[in-house]
Amino acid sequence: MSNVGPCFGLSREVQSKIDKKYDPELEEKLTEWIVAQCDPEVGQPEPAKIGFQNWLKNGIVLSKLINSLYATNKPIKTTKTSTMVFKQMEQISLFLKASENYGVTNTDIFQTVDLFEGKDMAAVQRTLMALGNLAVTKDDGCYKGDPNWFHRKAQENKRDFSEEQLTEGKNIIGLQMGTNKGASQAGMTSYGQPRQIKP
Repeated sequence: MSNVGPCFGLSREVQSKIDKKYDPELEEKLTEWIVAQCDPEVGQPEPAKIGFQNWLKNGIVLSKLINSLYATNKPIKTTKTSTMVFKQMEQISLFLKASENYGVTNTDIFQTVDLFEGKDMAAVQRTLMALGNLAVTKDDGCYKGDPNWFHRKAQENKRDFSEEQLTEGKNIIGLQMGTNKGASQAGMTSYGQPRQIKP
């Protein structure tokens, strides 16, 4: 990995705005959930953003997390600790692909460099929150921890109407469409003609 120096000017300003989105309270909640979900064997990160990043950086904790959300057919077959950078980044990529297959939307998934280089740890938090929300919503018995840590996603509320109800609905004009009662063209002039105003 190349050595990245400090940011200056506009880059520094942009990075500062990204860093402000990081939530230390959310970090505590996510850490608590990951430890509850994966068992205490995954350890605890050092406090602060850098400690959280270093805890997740090699991809092992993330792989164990996504595997723990499946009863059978674990999505990531091998989770080996490696000191090689490309292996660690590959492990993170496997987690991201498995998260997408689990149901996390593409817009909620962080980029590998966001975690590995610490470019946008708030995006990492967003992905983990989305994963937790899905796990609580699925309610398939694989989620461990307090269900109040995450929000349930909205579920489909499908309704079946009979043909009679559907045809009856075609005859009703909704008030938001307005009404044409009392409308007339009285006082209108033909197009292109000036309006005649008498003093």
